[in-house]
Amino acid sequence: MTYIEIIILIVAGIFTGFINTLAGGGSIVSLSVLMFLGLPPSVANATNRIGVAVQTFTAVASFKKQKVLDQKKALLLAIPAVLGSVVGANIAIDINDKIFENAFAIIMIFMLFFILFKPQKYLYGRKELIKKKISIWQVIIFFCIGIYGGFIQVGIGYFLLASIVLGAGYDLVKANAIKVMIAMFITIIALIIFIINGEIRWMYGIIMAIGTMAGAMIASKLAVKKGVNFVRWVIIVLIVVFSLHFLHIINLKDLIQGI
Repeated sequence: MTYIEIIILIVAGIFTGFINTLAGGGSIVSLSVLMFLGLPPSVANATNRIGVAVQTFTAVASFKKQKVLDQKKALLLAIPAVLGSVVGANIAIDINDKIFENAFAIIMIFMLFFILFKPQKYLYGRKELIKKKISIWQVIIFFCIGIYGGFIQVGIGYFLLASIVLGAGYDLVKANAIKVMIAMFITIIALIIFIINGEIRWMYGIIMAIGTMAGAMIASKLAVKKGVNFVRWVIIVLIVVFSLHFLHIINLKDLIQGI
């Protein structure tokens, strides 16, 4: 491995950790870079989980220190998500990529509508929802999100954010804290399964994890310091960019590999 490759991995990790902590979809960057450096897609997908695990652990610790993490609710929502991740990482599911990507883009645009036009309702929290017990529908939703996260990981942050903000009533800062804690558990389970199956390239994963840890720390501090409006605009920009990617209007992988 050359010094240039090491620098590329660390820089990509910083961007990935920053994007994933504030919103989601950062794995598009890390996966593209890992494949650009020669890793097969399945190996890149597995190796990428090392950085995600480190990044989420770092973000959880930072959010907890800043006292914005509702650990009890996060743990309760994480249970069905973790069970789903076990299913997702062990059972091969035939997914039509084009249909999924179009649906994913529509979901992100749907969330963008609420962020832009209903901020007082969906950005700043709804106490009546926060106080409610977890419903059977939330259990089902988070179980399904866990299945997706166990398989693919890319963009899981948007599904988690949408479910936590719209379903549980948290503002974007507190929702981000819960999101990264749930993502941490999902990633750890998937990572263990990938390790057992020998899919990890440790050197690549560890070097990139150094960058993701730094990116997660920066993002978690900015989220609390700058507040929901800062997170709001970061998510708006990312949703637009990733929606264009999944609708095949632009190709982020080609752009990254062309740099």
